[in-house]
Amino acid sequence: MTLRWEAFLDYVQERGKYDNRQEAERASRVVLALLGAHLVGEVRAQLAARLPEDFALILLNPLHSAEPLSPERFVRATAAWIEGATEQTAAWDVSAVLSTVADAVGDDLLGQILLQLPGGYDLLFGRPQPT
Repeated sequence: MTLRWEAFLDYVQERGKYDNRQEAERASRVVLALLGAHLVGEVRAQLAARLPEDFALILLNPLHSAEPLSPERFVRATAAWIEGATEQTAAWDVSAVLSTVADAVGDDLLGQILLQLPGGYDLLFGRPQPT
């Protein structure tokens, strides 16, 4: 099921405790653009199909990454793309967006997403995996 734009941003805004929807949208755009650089093929297409259309397009036309980023570098990259962000605020942004994504996609697709990402991303999605 695809989340509507408003619902997606409402969840991100609530989880990120943002003052307004614009902050939630900015975080969502950056995090999804970076995430899209790490996913390929059917997994990326399935995720895009569950996102609001504007966010799906961002995911399908990602920022470029020369190599997969570790979770720590993903947070740093997020901070670099959000004006005035620190690593702490970027970690908050990533968590708000990716936990919303995790809820939208369900466990099966999330498992496939995590298989394409370096270890440790399960924590960014708010879904710690047993070791």
